[in-house]
Amino acid sequence: MKGAAAVAEILKREGVEFLIGYPVNPIIEAAAHADIRTIIVRQERTGLHMADAVGRVTSGQHVGVFAMQHGPGTENAFGGVAQAYGDSAPVVVLAAGYPRRLINVPPNFNAFLNFQHVTKSAEQVVVADAIPDALRRAFTQVRNGRPRPVLVEIPTDVFVEEVPEPLSYRPALRGRMAPDPRDIDQVAEVLLRAERPVIYAGQGVHYAEAWQALRELAELLEAPVTTSLQGKSAFPENHPLALGSGGRAIPEPVHHFLTRADVVFGVGCSFATTNYGVAMPTGATIIQSTLDPADLAKDVPVEYALLGDARLALEALLANVRDRLGGKPRGRADAVAAEITTIRDRWLKRWLPKLTSAETPLSPYRVIWDLMRTVDVANTIITHDAGSPRDQLSPFWESRLPLTYLGWGKTTQL
Repeated sequence: MKGAAAVAEILKREGVEFLIGYPVNPIIEAAAHADIRTIIVRQERTGLHMADAVGRVTSGQHVGVFAMQHGPGTENAFGGVAQAYGDSAPVVVLAAGYPRRLINVPPNFNAFLNFQHVTKSAEQVVVADAIPDALRRAFTQVRNGRPRPVLVEIPTDVFVEEVPEPLSYRPALRGRMAPDPRDIDQVAEVLLRAERPVIYAGQGVHYAEAWQALRELAELLEAPVTTSLQGKSAFPENHPLALGSGGRAIPEPVHHFLTRADVVFGVGCSFATTNYGVAMPTGATIIQSTLDPADLAKDVPVEYALLGDARLALEALLANVRDRLGGKPRGRADAVAAEITTIRDRWLKRWLPKLTSAETPLSPYRVIWDLMRTVDVANTIITHDAGSPRDQLSPFWESRLPLTYLGWGKTTQL
């Protein structure tokens, strides 16, 4: 079995349904022969955004795979990989490399060296029989822990070398880590003491498929919920406790409740300081639940932390809080919901002239407003481009079901 065919067979065993790519890369042809649907794009960065979306809309259950040629192909791919890295999207990048005798000779572009700062792992395969081990490591990395792109660079002359048969390859395992029960106890106590708690949900809620646990905890605590741009749609924005999603353009309910919060519980989030995020209030007690220890107190000082999968964290916290409350909320949900409604109605009233304006040229806000009232919102996936479209869309688009809004929250190549 040739090297390219071995890669295709491994992709098949990993459950890859389609391969996105830009020629020339022998993996593309081999994948087609292996009955993997190949999607050819006109530019590498665009293809990587497509592979990025595969992981996002499936909560990482399916991993996007992208293949490109050596030299200019890998150079053009850099922006797409960088965005997937910044926004924590699982992508397997299969880069062709220059032949081994030229791969480290300037000015030839070496993907293994150049992509190390924008990948979770980068590896260069120099002999064909190392292909299975390299891909096993890549898929294990991309399926576990914080989702981020991984890269395997295979020189063009390795693709035509023989890989020993039979191919002994098993799909990568996927595991989840739960927080320390003692930390769960502490956080539950702090949340129940809070007078004005706010839950801030990030993208980790999507990857953990923790939507139901998030909703149940919010209802039990009677706590309003906001999300990061990447976490938008993790909580239904037509729910009485929903504040909307805060970014560079921040809805008034988000600002109102965050600035008055005594406790902010961030779940599945990094609290990264960016131009597109919401600043956490000073003086509030900050709780952070995250999968990646590198994110703990990185940009925002935190008093309490839960390290582990967002769903496992929320489910454990929910059980703990339910026991402490005897399974019943304390009866302040109606007052909180009424306050949210009052603030939101006042805010929307100020914006309504722009949202319904008949001026020409047509206002982007009018387009968003009318689109919300035209499409089946619950069955529509929407995303935004960089800059103004992001800031115009995120405050006013009401996401109702998980994974129906793809927000780009760190760096944006779109």
